[in-house]
Amino acid sequence: MQPLDDLDKRILNLLQQDNSIPLKLLAEKVYSSVSTCQRRIQTMIDNNVISKQVAIINPSAVGKNISVFVMIEMETHNPKQQFFEQKMLEEPEVMSCYEISGDYDFLLLVHTENMQTYHEFTRRVLTSENNVRSYKSQFIMNFSKVGTKIDL
Repeated sequence: MQPLDDLDKRILNLLQQDNSIPLKLLAEKVYSSVSTCQRRIQTMIDNNVISKQVAIINPSAVGKNISVFVMIEMETHNPKQQFFEQKMLEEPEVMSCYEISGDYDFLLLVHTENMQTYHEFTRRVLTSENNVRSYKSQFIMNFSKVGTKIDL
């Protein structure tokens, strides 16, 4: 992959703000042609610079009223850790799973409907059967800033 040039960065900055921007308007805003923009976007998709094109949903607007950061301490490490990571990919409540340094091994972002469904999630997923030694829940009180944009 060649380094991103200024045109690629301008395209990415606009797409991160609104991925539904019409290609013609995008081309006008970055001072390029539609075909050049289309080709650049496809190249960035092919090279995994653009990894997903999604709509970002407000959790509470769709009934996910509990949001929690969960810090996980594993009982043992590799290869059971990989099993845990795979399990998190399959869990619909888990929005993000990060392997982290420090006292804990993983940080999860979990969205559930209510406290009962969160409790069910912890009993089903955060068990010794899944190699979890302990976990700590930090309930999100307010979303002051939620973003996905990386300024280029």
